[in-house]
Amino acid sequence: MTSIMTPFTPIPIADKQQLLIQLCEQLDDALFILDENLRYLSVNASYELIIGYNESFLLGRPLGIYAAEFLSEQEVAILNKITTYLDSDGFYENSFSITNRYGEVFDCHMSYRRIDVGHAVYYVGLVRDISSATKDKKQLIHLLSFDPLTELPNRKVFLSQTSDLLLDRSQKVVIARLNIDRYRNLASLLGSDGINHLIKNFAARIESLRLTNLSCLGHFGSDDFALLFECNDTKIVRNQLDRLIQMCERPFPIEDSPLAEHSPFFDNLPTTDSAIYCGVSIGISIFPKHDTGAAGLLIKAEKALHFIKEQGGDDICWYEDAIDEATSRRLQLETELRLAADEGQFIPYYQPKIDLTSGAITGFEALVRWQHPTRGLLTPVHFINAIITHKLSFELFFQMAIQIAKQLSSWQQQGFDQHICINADAAEFSHPDFFDMVRGLLAEHQISAQQLHIEVTESSLIKRHDNVKKQLNLLKKLGVFIALDDFGTGYASLSYLQEYPFDFIKVDKSFISNIETDRTQQAIVKTILDLAVALDMQIIAEGIENKPQRDILLAMGCQFGQGYWFGKPVPADVATEMLIQQHNN
Repeated sequence: MTSIMTPFTPIPIADKQQLLIQLCEQLDDALFILDENLRYLSVNASYELIIGYNESFLLGRPLGIYAAEFLSEQEVAILNKITTYLDSDGFYENSFSITNRYGEVFDCHMSYRRIDVGHAVYYVGLVRDISSATKDKKQLIHLLSFDPLTELPNRKVFLSQTSDLLLDRSQKVVIARLNIDRYRNLASLLGSDGINHLIKNFAARIESLRLTNLSCLGHFGSDDFALLFECNDTKIVRNQLDRLIQMCERPFPIEDSPLAEHSPFFDNLPTTDSAIYCGVSIGISIFPKHDTGAAGLLIKAEKALHFIKEQGGDDICWYEDAIDEATSRRLQLETELRLAADEGQFIPYYQPKIDLTSGAITGFEALVRWQHPTRGLLTPVHFINAIITHKLSFELFFQMAIQIAKQLSSWQQQGFDQHICINADAAEFSHPDFFDMVRGLLAEHQISAQQLHIEVTESSLIKRHDNVKKQLNLLKKLGVFIALDDFGTGYASLSYLQEYPFDFIKVDKSFISNIETDRTQQAIVKTILDLAVALDMQIIAEGIENKPQRDILLAMGCQFGQGYWFGKPVPADVATEMLIQQHNN
């Protein structure tokens, strides 16, 4: 098969020139041609659009449009630089910001080429508008450098400015780290729009204070702020931070926020009408006293901040070495507590409960002790707060409950029917396995449910009302006895009595300490006793330390009591011996 090829015909010179002319005219990039004196000879439509002048106006005019004597020194210098490069290299390119006829500023990339045609010299310029790319780059840089909510410098910029300031060591440099107290609660109740409104308002207020010697105010996200001061006297910083704290004492309005409509969540907020109050915690470090580097100073200020927050917040803390030591001890304690939970180092000690009429032991309250491998036997005062902080409450309760169940089973086999009471708090009740664990222990060790009493503190009822009520009702149906501990020390004791299925009320020892002579204490205890009779509940008086206290309580009609006069908390074998002696007598 023979292929027939179409003869090749080159573009005629005239057509080629016409095509190139049309291409230059329709090119998206701006194009212009200059003579050897940098005067306009021709421009395309894109260049007319960018510069704001048409070709007829530009022809014959110099590149800067106006004569050299009317140009700024900077513009003249740029033109001279372009000419020098074109004469030596034949090519020049750079990025410029140019202003058009209408005052609009464009970011452009320009390239110039020298072209010699015969004896004539021409310069061809190509202009590409990069304003969008430059804008995107600037926006990206801004996003990487400033918090999007408050427009304040972020952590990276704050550290950079601190480092720059440290290069000049003529004055002291102070870093203050700041958090809003109860921020998580506020964020949960206000929602994302509401908390963002609050943070923007908070940041604006700090800026409006115009704090003396403040070099930088940074925002690291959420409620996390940092302030950089430069001064000769740190007392100035303290005075400025006092102003900031006073500012926070004024309410933050919410009526113009996205949450303008009233929400039931506000019933639980520190509010007045439609305003919120924000306390703050502040940690401070000083150059060169505490560190000589920006990162180190920031870390020291953060440590001081965390320390004051652990103390309750709403205050200022200046960094000191003791904070590191305290932090190290807390970390060590946490490690030891977790090991103790794994290895069963927590053990119950038993304090007897007494029938005030007969003096017989009716049961025991189990009180936790920590058999520390090196420090010996520790009472709760040494570790209970750490247990709560590190959320080990349920592990502790579970370990205690297992030992108590075994002890009740052992006493039952010996013919003793006394009960043991164990304390439970909100953290235990909120655990999803709480009820099943208690029910499982009773079944495993074949213990009567009435031999296990659970004491509930009023604080538990405040913290997790609905969940605690559900758990107590389940335990009550199971047959477990329920006691309200420390009655009278909370805020709503009477309402609890009608809401929850209590079998016992424990009168706090603060109402017993001077009951022999204090008529007020006598009246309070008598009222509680009368109330218990009306509600078909029994009373246990805590903290009985002498015979006169026992006698007056007995005379009032109180049936049960406990305290050091009857016996201190003792290990299981001693408690067992007490039951044996009582049985033999």
